[in-house]
Amino acid sequence: MSISGGPGDNFVIAEAATAPVPLTARIDAVPPHAYFVGSAIFHYLGPSFAVLLFARVDVLGVAWLRIASAALVFAVWRRPWRKFVALDRQGRLLIVSLGAVFAVMNACFYISIDRLPLATVAAIEFIGPIAVAVIGTRTSRNFAAVLAAVLGVYLLTHVRFAGQPIGVAFAFANAALFAAYIVLAHRVARRSAMGGVDGLAAAMLFAFVFVSPIGFASAAHALGDPVAIGAGIGVGVSSSVIPYVFDQLAMARLARATYALFVALLPATATVVGVIVLRQLPTALEVAGIALVMAGIALHREAA
Repeated sequence: MSISGGPGDNFVIAEAATAPVPLTARIDAVPPHAYFVGSAIFHYLGPSFAVLLFARVDVLGVAWLRIASAALVFAVWRRPWRKFVALDRQGRLLIVSLGAVFAVMNACFYISIDRLPLATVAAIEFIGPIAVAVIGTRTSRNFAAVLAAVLGVYLLTHVRFAGQPIGVAFAFANAALFAAYIVLAHRVARRSAMGGVDGLAAAMLFAFVFVSPIGFASAAHALGDPVAIGAGIGVGVSSSVIPYVFDQLAMARLARATYALFVALLPATATVVGVIVLRQLPTALEVAGIALVMAGIALHREAA
């Protein structure tokens, strides 16, 4: 028996070949590591602009503007409350917990970068995620990678511990909260019910609720300053929308320990951003620390 097709069949085949690729397919076609690189760039590009904004708005006020603008973007874009009300108790608790971490973590982060160089805060911030990486590590090669990264962080930070104790204390608090962010955000990214960007959007709305008692009073006087408002929105989009969305896209396909060790890139990213935007030039010792962190990244391998 033979099968033949007419001109109409050829038209159907041609139409199928030229059909537009769905957006989700295009998003999935991008390697997760590429999303992490994008997140790493914006993770400190936005805060570097926030440092410049400190001249107009108090530190906690900038934290409020960042989260408020991000929450507004997510509310308009995703309308996450529609799915949140349908979640079970465990799902709601996860989202609310992530929102609380967002609020306190950003407040601690801004207090620390107001007192310490951006690269130093980034290095201290890495101590929390490295603990997550150690927990998920099962090979001697990965332990060596963690050891190299920790040594690099030590070189980047030990000269700062005696200079600004308050800044260092808040930087360590931020590190612990950043580790909690990785754990909670990774769970959100893997959820089937309101996971990924929708879960992130709902968490950011709760972050706005939690940060308002901390930072609204400091931001209130800036609400009549169009320049401060515009800069605050820019900081929010570049710090809490773009990188966190990229994080969700990366975490959905990367093991938690792998993502946590990739965070070792952030001190290097922060150093480059600090040089370009804030003119914070690193010393030779800090460059050596960054090199060790990069060596840890090169050594690391995800388990099959």
